[in-house]
Amino acid sequence: MLFNSYIFILLFLPVTLIGYYRIGRWSREGAEFWLLVMSLWFYAYHNPWYLILIGSSILVNFFCSGRLNHACARGKKDRRLLFFAVFFNLALIFYFKYFNFFLENVNTVFRADFVTRKILLPLGISFFTFQQISYVVDSYEGKTAGYSLREYALFVTFFPQLVAGPIVLPQELIPQMREAVRKKWDAEYVSRGIMMFTLGLSKKVLLADRFGVAVDFIFPRASDTTSLNLMAGLLAYTFQIYFDFSGYSDMAVGLGQLFHFDLPINFNSPYQALSPADFWKRWHITLTRFLRTYIYFPLGGNRRGKLRTYLNTMVVFFVSGLWHGANNTFVLWGLLHGLGICLYRMIRKPYDLLPKWIRWGITFLYYCLLWIPFRAGSVEEAKVYVRRMFLHYGMYVSPDFAACFRLTGIRSALSALHLPLDDTRASLLSMAILFLLAFALILLPKNNYERSYRTTKWTMAGTLLLLMVCILSLSRVSVFLYFNF
Repeated sequence: MLFNSYIFILLFLPVTLIGYYRIGRWSREGAEFWLLVMSLWFYAYHNPWYLILIGSSILVNFFCSGRLNHACARGKKDRRLLFFAVFFNLALIFYFKYFNFFLENVNTVFRADFVTRKILLPLGISFFTFQQISYVVDSYEGKTAGYSLREYALFVTFFPQLVAGPIVLPQELIPQMREAVRKKWDAEYVSRGIMMFTLGLSKKVLLADRFGVAVDFIFPRASDTTSLNLMAGLLAYTFQIYFDFSGYSDMAVGLGQLFHFDLPINFNSPYQALSPADFWKRWHITLTRFLRTYIYFPLGGNRRGKLRTYLNTMVVFFVSGLWHGANNTFVLWGLLHGLGICLYRMIRKPYDLLPKWIRWGITFLYYCLLWIPFRAGSVEEAKVYVRRMFLHYGMYVSPDFAACFRLTGIRSALSALHLPLDDTRASLLSMAILFLLAFALILLPKNNYERSYRTTKWTMAGTLLLLMVCILSLSRVSVFLYFNF
């Protein structure tokens, strides 16, 4: 079930919300159980077999965590059990997500002929697996003692963060569950949640999906289109993934607030970054935190010399790339990000002396280019895209590509102003408007997390109006970008 769907907004969310607060009036545990059941329904909506996987994973990890907490309490940390728990989680994600990818690469390198299997990738497996790894590691340190199976299961499956993040740590969510006040209706929290959810939904439905039409058109045609088309298509994807991920992050936080929970910030205006390091402090913040805490620091971080620091950085970004999808394109994307971080560390002092606008331009252009392998279907397709984009295969926007940006009613509006345009010019004008609007939104306003929302009749009226516009726009083509995760 997706946040941007009729069944979620008009049925699932109201039923879940009403049941949660009604039950919470009498029982904190009952409200948690209700939220757990509804979260499992949310996850299993498209495929009930997912419940077997996530249920088994929860039971194994909870059992191991209990034993690890018990061992820590006795002063005898069980490293073998910790290794088993981490291995179990990694083995699970390896089989469902990377098994065929591994076989394909073995076949390519060794000219073998291993037969791949038809394996259905469970939705959000990377997110809930990483959360469970963080839980068992914290259990090894004795930090999760006393948590019940119900609390743990809800921590893993809480639907706002289940399929698209953020990656939540145990201490960030479970203590909130235990506060009885969070099971009672809070009008201020609920109103802020509605506003945040609506703003996120508008980013996804009105902007990301609009750019997505152009992206889906141009990337498969990279080998026979113009260079300017490819440049515009890359910029469109740069905006699509920004507003999609930003939108989902806002919706997740907003949904958490609807249920009186505070989820961690996962997205903080990354296209305002002035360096590669700054970018990764802003983009997918909770993933960066996880990789830093559970991979980078255990490898030694930056405490063992420059060469080891660069190596640790490349390992982290290799894992980051692989985490995003089982394809060599994601590995390449991750390694290029790692190289960018390493290069920045080498030239940091002179680079930081450059004017801000130059540093922003370099950073923005660099990450625009890195989105090519992220979106391409293969490394070869990425090469074709880059080659044709820079070798000047025509510096014009084709009418069929421009039509992907056409805003509904723009010709009628211009005609009313006695400014008639043909279809192509109307499409080009729409394209310019959308690009300028996107740049304005990523560079000018404060991040939604930094704003203080005042609940007035006017703000709520505006929010509800925007929500209605979004709901009426749900019938358009909408893409979920996180099936690879």
